[in-house]
Amino acid sequence: MKLKLTLSALALLPLATFVQAEETEEKPAFTASAEFGALYRTGNTKSADIKTGLSLRHEKDKWRSSAKFDLLVRKTEETNSSGEEEFTTSDQRWSLDGKTNYTLSADGKNYLYGNLYYSEDRFNGFESQSTISGGWGRRWIDTEKTKLDIDIGPGFKRDVLEATASQPKDTQNTFIVQAQGLYTHQINEHVEFRQLLSAKYAPKSGENSIYKSESSITTKLIETIQLRFAITIDHNTEVLPGREKTDTQTSMTLVYNF
Repeated sequence: MKLKLTLSALALLPLATFVQAEETEEKPAFTASAEFGALYRTGNTKSADIKTGLSLRHEKDKWRSSAKFDLLVRKTEETNSSGEEEFTTSDQRWSLDGKTNYTLSADGKNYLYGNLYYSEDRFNGFESQSTISGGWGRRWIDTEKTKLDIDIGPGFKRDVLEATASQPKDTQNTFIVQAQGLYTHQINEHVEFRQLLSAKYAPKSGENSIYKSESSITTKLIETIQLRFAITIDHNTEVLPGREKTDTQTSMTLVYNF
């Protein structure tokens, strides 16, 4: 009897080892995702929109780093001077955002951060906008389903305003205070909600401050492909005459994780 029990235990040992390995398998340190969306409209107005992006993330030991690239191109059919219909670029913008966090405390909640941001938008009155900042942050909520990070620190912003008929191209350098909050919640196994709020506040009167909101719902379709619905709001407090202070973008894209 004892021999039979011993043989049974030995037979089950590989299975137990496999199960234990599955339970203790660590998440990969490096993850990446690419998203793409396209929309073509006909009827009273013909237009074509393309939105694409790439996100990279690396987490190891006390370091958490991320980089995100976004590109939006919109072409609209218009009548040229010869009376012919042609597609012209009515909107084009791209941005690059990189951030690194270094954990300070043993519980992993407090961290130092560094952030670099650069964007170009052909139609908002700025040839380019860039910022750099660093400071302190804290993970206020850290559960299996919900996470909330908030950080704040001083920084520097450069706005390059495009030339107009009444004034030449101008570069404005500004010291800022940057505050950012990122909230993520796993609604269920397949659906995640994400909310990002950021403020790049210029304390000096008359200088441009930037406020941004990104809200998204991501649904898993299969293991590596997701569907994302997002609303992005960008607000500049100081813009050129004739320009809108607030830009809103609504998108639906496919996301591939690799």
